[in-house]
Amino acid sequence: MGLHVDIDLLADFEQGLDPRHPELSLVPARVLGYGEISTTFEIDRQTGSGLAFKRMPIFETEAELSDYERTFNDYIRRLDDIGLNLPPYDYATLSPAGGNTVFFIVQEKLSGDSIGNKAIHLVPRSDVVRLVRQVLRELAKVWEHNRLRKGVELGIDGQISNWSVRGFEAAGGELPEQVELVYFDTSTPFVRLDGVEQLDPELFLRSAPSFLVWLLRMLFLEDVVTRYYDFHLVAVDLIANFYKEQLPDLIPELIEEANDFFAMEASQLEVAPITLKEVRSYYREDALIWSLYLNMRKADRLLQTRVLRKRYPYILPGKIKRH
Repeated sequence: MGLHVDIDLLADFEQGLDPRHPELSLVPARVLGYGEISTTFEIDRQTGSGLAFKRMPIFETEAELSDYERTFNDYIRRLDDIGLNLPPYDYATLSPAGGNTVFFIVQEKLSGDSIGNKAIHLVPRSDVVRLVRQVLRELAKVWEHNRLRKGVELGIDGQISNWSVRGFEAAGGELPEQVELVYFDTSTPFVRLDGVEQLDPELFLRSAPSFLVWLLRMLFLEDVVTRYYDFHLVAVDLIANFYKEQLPDLIPELIEEANDFFAMEASQLEVAPITLKEVRSYYREDALIWSLYLNMRKADRLLQTRVLRKRYPYILPGKIKRH
């Protein structure tokens, strides 16, 4: 692990949290990033300095929490074993009165400029292409493991925003000659043992509006989880997000680079080539789904807080700019 969690700081933070405006909480916090079931932030206290906190208020029972904790630790151990670089971390749990148990993952805070979706706007075009190829090399470690280890299958979310370039500083204007990446999105532990998913898929629905849960379960849940075990789809997702990052002109070159990687460096994995039509279609569908989902979550927050007078425990992003 390598870090120490100040549980008193987390207790104070959780007790005084304003989920709608975290920066105005009794213990102020700045959001660093949003996920489907979690939010990452830094806390404005001395004992929280230099740390990133990922908050997951989704666990309703001790059994759920225990199963998740076991799978989380197993996932990190396996990622480390196959050679991915992971940041030092620790974790803690809190059980507020009248609410879900909150699981906090605490990691060493990485330089903002080093995070992939920031770095791609700070370096030359050739460096962006080089960075994506290095991400593909790291991802290939997962599928090489899956190819060789029968009965144990790992999945991963390879989006550019889940990687940090070790040693990169914006002042330099270029990536290091040898690009070394750190993968920090470990909160969704994708592990299958003998074909059985170890992460409870229902956790993905925990933050969904109650009036949508049945529809999301029926139409999307299996596809959302399964995509992270398919190298082709993970690579499509990685490249398609350059639309969201306002760099669509790079996408044809990134597709060419990915296909070259699959054909040359990762030929043993037999990954099908990516097409521009596929990337466009994937992004449009994905953007529509998540935009509708976020709007429904905001409607649910309004219902819970204004009509039912309940506490809404999730921190939602504002308007997301998309291409």
